[in-house]
Amino acid sequence: MGQGPHLCHDPRPPRGHPAKFQRQDHHRKRHAVGQPLNTPNTTPLNVGIVGCGNIIAQYLATFPALPAVRLVAVADLDPARASAVAEGLPGVRALGVQELLDDAEVDLVLNLTIPAAHAQVALAAIAAGKHVYGEKPLAATTAEGREVLAAAAAAGVLVGSAPDTVLGTGIQTARKAIDDGLIGAPVAATATMVTPGHERWHPNPDFYYVPGGGPLLDMGPYYVSALVTLLGPVASVIGAASHTRTERTIGTGPRAGEAIPVTTDTHVTGVLVHRSGALSTLVMSFDAVATRASNIEVHGTAGSLVVPDPNHFDGDVLLRTIDGGAWETLPVSGGYVDSGRGFGLADLALTPAGEEPRAGGRLAFHALDVMESLLESARTGRSVAIASSCERPAAVPLTEAVPV
Repeated sequence: MGQGPHLCHDPRPPRGHPAKFQRQDHHRKRHAVGQPLNTPNTTPLNVGIVGCGNIIAQYLATFPALPAVRLVAVADLDPARASAVAEGLPGVRALGVQELLDDAEVDLVLNLTIPAAHAQVALAAIAAGKHVYGEKPLAATTAEGREVLAAAAAAGVLVGSAPDTVLGTGIQTARKAIDDGLIGAPVAATATMVTPGHERWHPNPDFYYVPGGGPLLDMGPYYVSALVTLLGPVASVIGAASHTRTERTIGTGPRAGEAIPVTTDTHVTGVLVHRSGALSTLVMSFDAVATRASNIEVHGTAGSLVVPDPNHFDGDVLLRTIDGGAWETLPVSGGYVDSGRGFGLADLALTPAGEEPRAGGRLAFHALDVMESLLESARTGRSVAIASSCERPAAVPLTEAVPV
């Protein structure tokens, strides 16, 4: 879909190229990049979080394991929420959103706002000279995503984006198996996510059921990013979509029993044609109950893989070869061990100058382009060519995390 700045294939030095990040003033050098995740004697990149909703707890649990980054400030449109988060974290300040963006101590903004605000907050942070790492998706639309990447390129700052689950041992072990030729030439993949809907557990699920939400834009980033990591970028898509209800009922919290409108499709399926020639079949649904299908399977000319849930960082990878009679569990052979949400931040902090972070903006933009194009195909009934591309992110060697 989108035209605009070329998003991939920049000449880049190999990982490990000696370089350093610099602070916003471009004078005082900060964290040395290109070093192992558990290097003890490095100056961390200072992080400020915008958005103190449900997801922040998962990031806060991971920060102690990441010496490459240090949380220094939090902000939210509701000052009480920011204060409540900061209260239990020594050395972390509760600020207003603009205060945090203007704060000279903050090197990188972790954007945990709702999807509709992702681009607005990212652009404001970039304008303040900060690196940005955001929750998925990169932006609500490819037009907004393109604006974020163009602004970051002009400002000379990095953009990273969830999901960083692709950096864990589950997806990385599967990726190594493919790279090592254990399944021969990849032919096809399936990716399935089925749930009856987030309103059953989320106290404020409204944004899941408006344009920019839905199962594809909410959960699809995990699956599409994993498929691109495993099989490479996507050349075209064809899709179909539907929704079964015009409203949902909140099941928990102070708004339990309240009906909310549904204005976006809640079941999306499609086929992704990878540039390699492999075909991936994608099913994303908030309309069904459960599935016994594997989250992701990858099939090749010499074998098949069962890949663990891409919303998790670990899990068993199973292999069955054309000559073997049974599934075998592969040994863990790649990825950050015992990782969690926030490892993408540390990976960004350790990214050599001139190189794209593994959980970077280009991968996130390509995934967004694929998803937006699937929805366009569902509307028009026609195949849609994907204008963007990206390189497969560099593989993550098996890397022990620092104990919490």
